[in-house]
Amino acid sequence: MRIIREFQTAKAVLQRSPFEFGELSIEIGQMIKRIFGEELTPEEAVGRIIAEVRTRGDAALLDYTKRIDGVALTSLETTREEINEAYGKVDKELISSLNIAATRVRSFHQVQLRHSFREFSEAGLGQIVRPLERVGIYVPGGTACYPSTVLMSVIPARMAGVKEVIVTTPPGNGEKGEIPPATLVAADIAKVDRVFKVGGAQAIAALAFGTQSIPKVDKLCGPGGVFVILAKKMVFGVVDIDGLAGPTETVLLADDSASAALCAADLLAQAEHDVLASAILITTSSRLAQEVSEEVTRQLKGLERADIARQSVEERGKIIMVADMDQAIELVNLYAPEHLCLMVRHASSYMDKIRHAGGIFIGESSPEALGDYVAGPSHVMPTGGSARFSSPLGVGDFLKLTSIVSLTRQDLEALGSVAATIARAEGFTAHAHALEARLKKGRKR
Repeated sequence: MRIIREFQTAKAVLQRSPFEFGELSIEIGQMIKRIFGEELTPEEAVGRIIAEVRTRGDAALLDYTKRIDGVALTSLETTREEINEAYGKVDKELISSLNIAATRVRSFHQVQLRHSFREFSEAGLGQIVRPLERVGIYVPGGTACYPSTVLMSVIPARMAGVKEVIVTTPPGNGEKGEIPPATLVAADIAKVDRVFKVGGAQAIAALAFGTQSIPKVDKLCGPGGVFVILAKKMVFGVVDIDGLAGPTETVLLADDSASAALCAADLLAQAEHDVLASAILITTSSRLAQEVSEEVTRQLKGLERADIARQSVEERGKIIMVADMDQAIELVNLYAPEHLCLMVRHASSYMDKIRHAGGIFIGESSPEALGDYVAGPSHVMPTGGSARFSSPLGVGDFLKLTSIVSLTRQDLEALGSVAATIARAEGFTAHAHALEARLKKGRKR
């Protein structure tokens, strides 16, 4: 891994810039030409998919599923029979583990719900809290399986009281387009209402606008590839979205008390996600910096996804040397990482200084990998520096507030002329008349 020893260089390297889809332009360009028969930008391709789904509905979904995923579906929705059969195809230990994880995720979000938005009424003003009615969750799939994403996205919605939760995920190979059994089991454990075999931008369009089979949702959530991210961006406003998730990232903050072997393991746990993942170590120890670099090289050899992890750490991985913890925390707040792991003495004492991070993992016993699966908080967290202004997925994402105004005649007498003055200043005389008519009516009595 690249070791950076100059603080100003580190600041420049960690300065955020918008994620550019051009980094994948060759691969995406080839895919687009195969699908559409001509050269289009990713934005043009996604725009075309959305437009066709809006006008052709299910027919467009079936068409794009065949062209993109290579699967000729006869039905878009997963049946109850398929879900029941999935249990027989999943190891019992995994089913038990998913149930334990689900219990912990529910428990955390139940507590979060108690501390989220509260209803109140005071002096004629207040607010009521209502859950969203229907939510769509996108779960990546195809060549991979993400049952943890199902639990981490669906359960917060359920705990918030959402009436209907729909999952879309890319189909696998074969005529039925079988979804990975573990994903279906997780969906059942999380109490998903309906599961559809649709992926990519076409799934996002279907959730946003509705088709003959897939109902329109109020909000859609979930990570995905370039097409999914672009589609979410394009439909925002028609529906709400959770955010635009970019490549995943972790910063490890470590001093000379940290284990080089564990630091390397945590960095590689992040790097194996994706070649675009960023695994960064910031440390005050030159010895640790060198040892971690060597450990990463050694541990890579035993990984199943070694090629992905190797490209990630070589192209995006960094080890940054700093003079002290003040410099380290300055870099953390500058970068605003999705995940921040504190492998330092008295780790909790630094919490007040950390302003920007999606999730903070404190100490050797709280690795990010635990948070990814069973700790409790959702692993859907802000990326790309958006931790400066956004939060991990939680029950609050599935609640909405309605303001209540119920003032007395005395309040109207005190405030009506004030509001009318402001209305006239803005040129809205009808507003002023609506207020003044009420004041006049009261004086005649």
